[in-house]
Amino acid sequence: MIQKLKQYDFTLMITPILLAGFGIVMIYSASMVIAVMDGHEGTHYFFKQIQWFVLSMIGFTICSVFPYKYYQKLMKIIVLFILILLVGVLIFGKEVNYAKSWFDFGAVSLQPAEFAKIGLIIYLASIYSKKQNYINDFNKGVLPPLVLTGIIIGLIVMQPDIGSAAIIFLIACSVIFSSGIRFKHLSILILVGLILIAIAIPNMVTEERLARVTGAYQPFETPESDGYHLIQSYLAIGVGGITGEGLGHSVQKLGYLQEPHTDFIMAVIAEELGFVGVIIVIGMLAIIVLRGIFIARKCEDSFGALLAIGISSMIGIQAFINLGAISGVLPITGVPLPFVSYGGSSLLVLLTSMGILNNIAKTVKKREAEPVVVNKKTDDNRTFNRGGRKSWTS
Repeated sequence: MIQKLKQYDFTLMITPILLAGFGIVMIYSASMVIAVMDGHEGTHYFFKQIQWFVLSMIGFTICSVFPYKYYQKLMKIIVLFILILLVGVLIFGKEVNYAKSWFDFGAVSLQPAEFAKIGLIIYLASIYSKKQNYINDFNKGVLPPLVLTGIIIGLIVMQPDIGSAAIIFLIACSVIFSSGIRFKHLSILILVGLILIAIAIPNMVTEERLARVTGAYQPFETPESDGYHLIQSYLAIGVGGITGEGLGHSVQKLGYLQEPHTDFIMAVIAEELGFVGVIIVIGMLAIIVLRGIFIARKCEDSFGALLAIGISSMIGIQAFINLGAISGVLPITGVPLPFVSYGGSSLLVLLTSMGILNNIAKTVKKREAEPVVVNKKTDDNRTFNRGGRKSWTS
């Protein structure tokens, strides 16, 4: 029993659980007033997040022991399930703030875009790991998976959920880049992507989205409208100082900050726990991301390596976008802070993904503990991109 436990990566097991537990505490602190304003008990969001945490821990435990290589065999079923969810939410989803991004089942709400993130990571890792022998062939090795990626991103844009679409696009880029694609082909993809964005921008720009941009970069020109929420975030961060005002003593959460328990929860953390609290949260997120990248580099299996890269990039990209929004570096897009913000679908996907990453880490540690056997006839499956650009994970 002890030997089996030693195979797990305790850093990846403990850090996300502690971060999620800390998030529950901060959600309780940040959401009491908002919950009452929404017509609920003050502990409404707190108890709902606890329920999702329990469910997420079940997913985390199952995925920690379930061999990750089986996801490659289940890839077609996973992709079909994701497509059904994304099409279904456009038809049957609940419209909130002019967007159909949620299935509302009464006591439970699900956001298909969150599940699409891990689903696409599994798909791209599976496909590109199989295409390593001809990854330098653009038409045969690179292009086919991009068609489905474009469809998934397009369905999410149609909701519209620009934040999730941007995250999925960036996740796909990180997996594709790590697969060993040639720089020439990568340049072509970037150019095509920029052209498509330029074409889509006129149809995507609305007064509300334009207001988010002006509110992010010129908040003090419209302090009572577009720039109001960012200014409140600045006030929360500034008031917190080094050690903060104390847990539960935030003023900005009392109706001033927009969504203090979701998008702006880091601003509440900054106000109540100060710079120290912010650094601890960012440090724990960094540990998870860097540990995931380390595991990817150590993994002998190309599918496992790309899967680890995709999961790590998902967490890092979401954290960057959320922190960028509350600090005015990026427009507000409604992206939650990983593990910390309120949101059941997000927490379920993140902790389940961490279970997958833990299983990859377990496989790596188990392999390293085995005696080294040299077999010259065995081709190393870990060598990415035979003939093309060498993958940085190899």
